[in-house]
Amino acid sequence: MIDTKPEATAEAEALRAAFLDGMSRAAASVSVVTTDGPAGRAGVTVSAMTSISADGPFPTMLTCLNATSSALPMVLENGCFAINVLRTGQTDISDVFSSRRPAPGGDKFNAVLIETLVTGAPCLSEALVSFDCRLVSADRVGTHHICIGAVQAVRTTPEGSPLLYGMRRYLRPEDH
Repeated sequence: MIDTKPEATAEAEALRAAFLDGMSRAAASVSVVTTDGPAGRAGVTVSAMTSISADGPFPTMLTCLNATSSALPMVLENGCFAINVLRTGQTDISDVFSSRRPAPGGDKFNAVLIETLVTGAPCLSEALVSFDCRLVSADRVGTHHICIGAVQAVRTTPEGSPLLYGMRRYLRPEDH
């Protein structure tokens, strides 16, 4: 494992603050990563996800999950996850899966309609796009696990724009 935590110094804290401020200026799509299987069902809001490659036997994607996330052990044990890219107008879903808002009836999945594709990971029926993935690897780097998945299926919604997050708030694609 790479040591990514420098000594706690004033310089290190200043670098962290500058990094957080700088990253707030980089807009990212908002996604909910979900899983289901022997370890149980879980989901968490993320902004760290991207494609790796469309080539090879299966396209590949990655997402980063905090090591303290209650969803991470389930993703690791279930061996599958879905990356559900949210649309504008779905901030409530993002807030429920990030635990900023209480889950209806105590279950985050009460806030969404779901379907399954190949792996059994819940795909949010009204997401802009869902990528159903088998877990290929998960490596811890600092405070997060980089989870790489082989895409097994893709489900898209015909209309909508991605929900974006930047400047420490939700954005719409037409925002300047």
